[in-house]
Amino acid sequence: MCFRKRNGYSPPDHFNAKIYTGPVPAERQPPMSQNETSPSRAQQAGNHRPNTCCFCWCCCCSCSCTRPTTEEVRLWAQSFDKLMKNPAGRNVFREFLRTEYSEENMLFWLACEDLKKEISKSVIEEKARMIYEDYISILSPKEVSLDSRVREVINRKMQDPTPHAFEDAQLQIYTLMHRDSYPRFLNSMIYKSLIQSTSRSSSES
Repeated sequence: MCFRKRNGYSPPDHFNAKIYTGPVPAERQPPMSQNETSPSRAQQAGNHRPNTCCFCWCCCCSCSCTRPTTEEVRLWAQSFDKLMKNPAGRNVFREFLRTEYSEENMLFWLACEDLKKEISKSVIEEKARMIYEDYISILSPKEVSLDSRVREVINRKMQDPTPHAFEDAQLQIYTLMHRDSYPRFLNSMIYKSLIQSTSRSSSES
């Protein structure tokens, strides 16, 4: 059991009164980038997953992702930063996280990146609220693992959210993925199969 639940953590009353307004309808989920499929859209399609391309670096057969080269795939093993800066790399890593039931870590990180691009105060407040409800609230099935200090920081910032309201939490989840999931990803069949696939394609071309 995680620290926050073991210690009976819950957001302060003044925060709940101002921010939490109940479950968010599916159509109000925050948009993702064009190259990374929104989780709400995938869920709306039903329990079955959409048809994928040749491998798992993209999430639908009509996406704009390009097939990663062998060199790109090998660069992902050099550093976690190189993996996360590459859209195809993020999608492959997200597929791996899904197999470990920790996809919410990537989804939270992506949502925070999306929030940083906003300049409209009303949009910032709305997206910040949705991020809180989806990934910070202890009532959410997609709650990410954060320590009490970071949660207190978030609760203070949510009284007047900015594009960087979740910066501390995003860094903590990034570090968690780096230290915990990334080494297993490099040893996974998903990554090894992708290397073999791209190497085979390069040799045939």
